[in-house]
Amino acid sequence: MCGIAGFFGKFTPDLLSEMSAAIAHRGPDDDDFYWDERDQIGLAHRRLAIIDLSSAGRQPMWDSTNRVAIVFNGEIYNYRELARNLRRDGFRFKSSSDTEVILNLYLRDGDRCLEQLNGIFAFALWDRQKKSLLVARDGPGVKPLYYFNCPAGFAFASELKALCCYSDLDRRIDYAAISQYLTYLYCPAPRTPLVAVQKLEPGAALCLREGRITRSWRFWHLPIGVPEYGRSLPDLEEQLEKHLSRAVKRQMIADVPVGAFLSGGLDSSALVVFARQYAADRKFNCFTIGLSDKSTDSEGFSNDLPFAKRVAQHLDVPLHIVQSGSEMAAGFENMVYQLDEPQPDPASLNVLKIAQLSRARGIKVLLSGAGGDDLFSGYRRHRAIQLERHWAWLNQPMRHYLQEIAQAVSRSSPSGRRLAKAFQYAGEHPDTRMVGYFSWLAPKVLNGLFSKAVRETLADSDPFEPFYSALQEIPAGTAPINRMLYLEQKFFLPDHNLNYTDKMAMAAGVEVRVPFLDPDLMAFAAGLPTECKQRGAIGKWLFKRAMEVHLPRSIIYRPKSGFGAPLRHWMRHELRDHFEVTLSPDAIRRRGIFDPAAVESLVKQDRDGRIDAAYPLFALVCIETWCRRFLDRAPAAVN
Repeated sequence: MCGIAGFFGKFTPDLLSEMSAAIAHRGPDDDDFYWDERDQIGLAHRRLAIIDLSSAGRQPMWDSTNRVAIVFNGEIYNYRELARNLRRDGFRFKSSSDTEVILNLYLRDGDRCLEQLNGIFAFALWDRQKKSLLVARDGPGVKPLYYFNCPAGFAFASELKALCCYSDLDRRIDYAAISQYLTYLYCPAPRTPLVAVQKLEPGAALCLREGRITRSWRFWHLPIGVPEYGRSLPDLEEQLEKHLSRAVKRQMIADVPVGAFLSGGLDSSALVVFARQYAADRKFNCFTIGLSDKSTDSEGFSNDLPFAKRVAQHLDVPLHIVQSGSEMAAGFENMVYQLDEPQPDPASLNVLKIAQLSRARGIKVLLSGAGGDDLFSGYRRHRAIQLERHWAWLNQPMRHYLQEIAQAVSRSSPSGRRLAKAFQYAGEHPDTRMVGYFSWLAPKVLNGLFSKAVRETLADSDPFEPFYSALQEIPAGTAPINRMLYLEQKFFLPDHNLNYTDKMAMAAGVEVRVPFLDPDLMAFAAGLPTECKQRGAIGKWLFKRAMEVHLPRSIIYRPKSGFGAPLRHWMRHELRDHFEVTLSPDAIRRRGIFDPAAVESLVKQDRDGRIDAAYPLFALVCIETWCRRFLDRAPAAVN
């Protein structure tokens, strides 16, 4: 797990050094670079040593013939099996690292090597013989990769802030992306806040020659469920347990200690069940957040600490606790900088605090339960989409009536917010209803927020378009819950959860692994019958049954609790002054993106409980904070 950066074109080695310095936090153990003026190729690497801690694992790494070089961020979990096969085919190794496996696999199979990698990765591989650069990102999108193509050539980096070191970078704002940050709290790849910069999509690769992209393709696709109804329930439970155990075992591989996030929820607890079996001394270190005040009461989630303690006691594992309170609010500006994008989710601050404690305890690798909800159905919207069958048969006037009732419900309480969300698009087309569950702001409200000039540029833009396009990829007749889970895995997971988890953990020099996103486990989950995922009010139905032999029922069947922070409380207290200054008419007018009167109206509607705009308002603050940090002044190498 590291940080990578580089270019292919008419750039200077000074830029390579600046890009590397901008992501120094990603690799505190070592750094190096390669630059060839004749070929116009530059590769930089910041190392977080996890596998083969010796100097033989240093990057940029060349193969034993000095034909190909790589800068690689991530882990290849099946690298030992691949290495054995390569040795049988006559390939030599200078190290025991997974990095060198990619080099030799490429020499044997070319870009078809990508299809054989089980891991999390973003890398750039330079082929000196072919004068070509191969750039790729893992299938689920665990590891980030940003890039731009300009007249000078092509540049890439693990984080957008490194690309902003290029002084001639076109810094025009992508307003369509901004509309998506307000709609979803994240922006689907390939868009970023800058027109000139793109995110490489999950499971995608690029081939470049002479500093230009000559080929782009997808080497991995999300599995779309075709349920297998022939197997018995006990067999499915056994298979689920076997797949999850094997995924955890694969991802425990490391030459440094491994720990885990432990919230006391089903996903993280299940990982610890299996991880402690494979830990060297079974004293598997776990980390959690403890809330030091009652400020989350109005947010709809509870304190996880009592549940995490119970799991730790049940499994006999050490539990390290980060006490968290209102002081966390002061970290949101740093949050925006570390995330590279105006992603308004304060839950990312929890990841940073846990990663900092983990690093201080000497643990550089943590397992995360991210993905469990997205594979097996664990969010409230999954229950809502299943419940539609009880009312979607109503005629159009009745469904519009439900929609009108939802619009009139007060959003001042968690139950009111959830009821309004469930029926906000009741009268619309099924695709619109489905996409609407992911949105935080209705299109008509969103459009009115922008200034007149920006509205004109967005006249033909629809923030729902990426989701509508993705729905067309799904075979007709696919069950609604599987269609929604496909959207979760394609957008919400990589562009939201995985993005903030990677960026905030790496800000503390900690690698996060995600066993639920093992490709075999993902394929198994996709093929489960829908009733094994969401059965009535019970999400993750089969998963919960399978874990009953390992965990207390009070853990397995506890109500869903978000991994969040008390944003609404902060808006009324700790961040109130900052919000008022940042969203003042003068500040809004100077930036020119939004309409001051519309923003003021949104603030009032939220305070009156007529709409729930806490997160969109936080998005507005994060967008302005991002502009100040990334546009008004160049990002500093050291925060």
